[in-house]
Amino acid sequence: MPIYTFKGLNKTGKEIKDKISADGIGTAKSMIKTKGIMLLSIKEEKSSGSDKSGSSFSFLQKGVSINDLAMMTRQLATLVKAKIQIVDALSALVDQVDSEKLKLVLSEVKQKVNEGTSLAKAFSDYPKIFNNVYVNMVEAGEASGTLEIVLLRLADFSESQVKLKNKITGALFYPFVMLFFGSVMMIGIFTFVIPKITKVFKSMKKELPLPTKVSIWISDTIREDWLFILIAGVVITFLINRYLKTKSGINRWHSVQLKLPIMGTIIKMINVSRFCSTLGTLLSSGVPILTSMRIVINLIPNVHMKEALREAKDSVAEGASLAGPLKKSGYFPSLVTHMISLGEQSGELEPMLAIVSENYEDQVENKLNGLTSVLEPIMMVGMGCAVGFIVASVIMPMMDLYSAR
Repeated sequence: MPIYTFKGLNKTGKEIKDKISADGIGTAKSMIKTKGIMLLSIKEEKSSGSDKSGSSFSFLQKGVSINDLAMMTRQLATLVKAKIQIVDALSALVDQVDSEKLKLVLSEVKQKVNEGTSLAKAFSDYPKIFNNVYVNMVEAGEASGTLEIVLLRLADFSESQVKLKNKITGALFYPFVMLFFGSVMMIGIFTFVIPKITKVFKSMKKELPLPTKVSIWISDTIREDWLFILIAGVVITFLINRYLKTKSGINRWHSVQLKLPIMGTIIKMINVSRFCSTLGTLLSSGVPILTSMRIVINLIPNVHMKEALREAKDSVAEGASLAGPLKKSGYFPSLVTHMISLGEQSGELEPMLAIVSENYEDQVENKLNGLTSVLEPIMMVGMGCAVGFIVASVIMPMMDLYSAR
């Protein structure tokens, strides 16, 4: 059902701006008139979500949160399970969802479905909101007559993705906050405190200790060359970003990521968990394995693991094993390749992928908790050393002055 934005005057002459949902502009005008409002202007709202050049790598898109999408999907599954027609179910959702953008998109999807377009095809016109995983699963559900089951799986899948994202954000939040405020504190000390103490030290006309000289140099550099530092930082950041957009830059950076202590293991685990959960969800929803592999490849950000998956997809296309190329790459743990191999041999690949996915989600959570436990003391020691250095640079000259008396 289209949504119209209108401007009008009420009975007291006060200007009103509001929105109304109606089957057409004529119906909308009639509904506004019955409210006793004199219409000044009215226009239909259009969503900007149909930009097909948009990224389809994440459920989370501008204007529509993953929580809103998951809730909408679960509500749609409930309505479909209750044997309510898709068009009527979409109409009900337009009135229920809170996100204005999602409300507009569902309104347009409902119009397209009402005109004879399939639900999957209508969703595919909005890749910024409904990515390849979503569209292909809905298409498989429509083809197999199990749309309500597929929608429930989609809701579970999107909720598990946001849980993983929240775990990562929660684990890294405290260390980053400490780093930010610690850096601000240090800059404040070197900018405002050290210069005042420097005047006292210079009046002593004595050779200053090395820590004091270093502190004074840092303070002078920050105060006098801050513009140069800022410009240099911007230029270096620009050059690094530009390099990381090249093929060699991406390959090198992604290789470094996988070799990082602790974080490299976590990155591998996150990618393995995403691969297993997405592939298992797609296969259990009836999406063909080659199509599922193509979708999964686009969802894995690391280029080296992506290449390993491409080789696995080619192997499957030739009638060979999925597990073999993954094991050969060295990026997928032996437990994963062993479980996939067992699943292929027994014809129970989807349950095996689900088991691996759950196992690695738990491992990621444990690793993230361990990372936080490691980072916190390291940052505390680092902050203590920095504060100790500043204190030493201030106290040492004072002790020299005291001993000289």
